[in-house]
Amino acid sequence: MTTRDWVLVAAVFGASSVEMVEALTIVLAAGTSRGWRSALEGAATALAVLGVLVAAVGVPLIRYVPIDALRVVVGALLLTLGMSWLRKAWLRASGHKALHDEDQIYAETVAELAVDGAAVRTRDSVGFAVAFKGVFLEGTEVVLIVISLGASQGRLGLASVAALAALLIVGVVGAIVARQLSRVPENLIKLVVGIMLTSFGLFWVGEGAGIHWPGSDLFLLALVGSLVVLTMLVVPWLSRSSPTHVAAVPS
Repeated sequence: MTTRDWVLVAAVFGASSVEMVEALTIVLAAGTSRGWRSALEGAATALAVLGVLVAAVGVPLIRYVPIDALRVVVGALLLTLGMSWLRKAWLRASGHKALHDEDQIYAETVAELAVDGAAVRTRDSVGFAVAFKGVFLEGTEVVLIVISLGASQGRLGLASVAALAALLIVGVVGAIVARQLSRVPENLIKLVVGIMLTSFGLFWVGEGAGIHWPGSDLFLLALVGSLVVLTMLVVPWLSRSSPTHVAAVPS
């Protein structure tokens, strides 16, 4: 595997892990509140729909769209997405934005589901709908990243495997620790993934525009390193003007 492949795997795996932790929180809340059968069926249905989206959109992109045009468009998309993640990570690390709290999300989801009345013992439509929505909405961003990174590099299969590995690992860990999802260093993962997506975005916009990066794929590491240094400078600078303590909320 090349340097680009390793960075791709790390970026897809990290992003997928973050989104799957958030989806798992919702599925656990729906399962404990409304019944596991409905929650698991809703989650499985959402995953099936997302898989179809990857195959239906990703494969035609690889086959029919010119690679340079694809890299410019995808690079711009990844740059926008990565900078959004990076901005939020900087704000959270410096105290300007509340940390993401999965335990609080779990508690609030359970409370919202309780308003809908008692769960149906066999199959509960509310539990199914909540689990489906949670997995589908969080998974949509994963699909976007998988298709973007995989299609623009001709490595859709590799990107899909990385996302599937994240899904399996988060699922196993979730089954073991149940509601203790706050132990997952999600905010740190979001910072790392934001750096990687931004690096890929810059790299591919440049490649698609005809720029020949020094060292070819190895220049990705230089971009990652530059963003790490920038983060180390920006976060302390923001911290000096940090507001008073911000309580953790599911933002």
